[in-house]
Amino acid sequence: MSNPIEKQISKAELTALIAMMFATIAFSIDAMLPALPEIGAALSPNDTNRAQLILTAFMFGLGIGTFFTGPLSDAFGRKPVILVGAVVYVLSAAAAWASSSLELLLISRITMGLGAAGPRVVAVAIVRDLFSGRDMARVLSIAMMIFTLVPAFAPLLGLGIISIAGWRAIFIAIALFLIIVVAWTVIRLPETLAPENRRPFKMPLLIKAGREMLAHPTVRLSIFVQTLCMGALLTMLTMVQPVYDTIFGRADSFPFWFGLVALMSGSASLLNAIVVVRVGMRRMVTWSLASQILFSATVLVLSNMDLPDTLQFGLFVAWQTSLFFMVGMTLGNLNAMAMEPMGHIAGMAASVIGAISTVIGAVLAAPIGLLFDGSLLPLSIGVLAMVSTAFLIMLRMGRVEAQVPAE
Repeated sequence: MSNPIEKQISKAELTALIAMMFATIAFSIDAMLPALPEIGAALSPNDTNRAQLILTAFMFGLGIGTFFTGPLSDAFGRKPVILVGAVVYVLSAAAAWASSSLELLLISRITMGLGAAGPRVVAVAIVRDLFSGRDMARVLSIAMMIFTLVPAFAPLLGLGIISIAGWRAIFIAIALFLIIVVAWTVIRLPETLAPENRRPFKMPLLIKAGREMLAHPTVRLSIFVQTLCMGALLTMLTMVQPVYDTIFGRADSFPFWFGLVALMSGSASLLNAIVVVRVGMRRMVTWSLASQILFSATVLVLSNMDLPDTLQFGLFVAWQTSLFFMVGMTLGNLNAMAMEPMGHIAGMAASVIGAISTVIGAVLAAPIGLLFDGSLLPLSIGVLAMVSTAFLIMLRMGRVEAQVPAE
């Protein structure tokens, strides 16, 4: 980190702030999970399963927003884009609070995602402004480890808010959370992109930067793998509450189990931060995907057997933990791998990476979630297909990188 920035904010505080920017996304999703049954009953009584679309709608808007926030931050600086995104987010949260139909709520959630794209994308660009290589991967991993505390407690907090003020009050809570994060940013974080390093917001320049990214094999393949990992994560998130409720009859204890799983899997980012410097990012991702293939295949087979309910439930909780653990071992590394060659266009790179992985991930997850039929079959098949494809792409990446020195 450069000396001027070190004088105003320490590396530890910066990592915590980046984690809270990431946590805005987690809070916007996980706090809503306990509310899905009530939202479905209130706004879509004929098909309560549609309520889970509020999760993928938010992620879809987030992905669309990331196409613009990175280039805008390259042109105008990081902090102004965060502020504008926060305004859009808060206004959209107010609209969601007042929504009288599921359709209006979904539109509000999409625009909330658009606003949340500011902190989400710019956070990665800020890290790339200040770090590179495995140091960047370490900072991102530690930040992701901290932000896993939010998913751990968000469902419990959401349940508490619902019990006191109803499900609509959750939108007020998540808006207040972002307001606090933005105030912290304004007060403590200096602008990390110097004026002489900014790029005008011109479409030809954006197209050129996009082509440069897609022409780079490691960047391109990293984006594909991150997309599939994001799809697997979103598929689990959209279906996890119905699984606890419908299959296992544990809706009341769901926030506690979800929190326990999030806390256990949070150690993945810490482990990655320690090991990645020795092992390397590509190997960490490849090994994590291989392990998840074995776990998902086991669940697919055993979930169709006549096992005791307690054993089936324990198997699912272990699988859920392993999937969240895999995410902690992959997403930070994949981001760093894709961003490393793109330091000169960090904002644009963060936008393209985030947009593709989030939009397509949401598109993959939404139809699988709507296929929920009271069994684990759609979920296990969907996750297994995505992580298997991601693993094959990582093998391809290894072969491509092995050929580079010979060229």
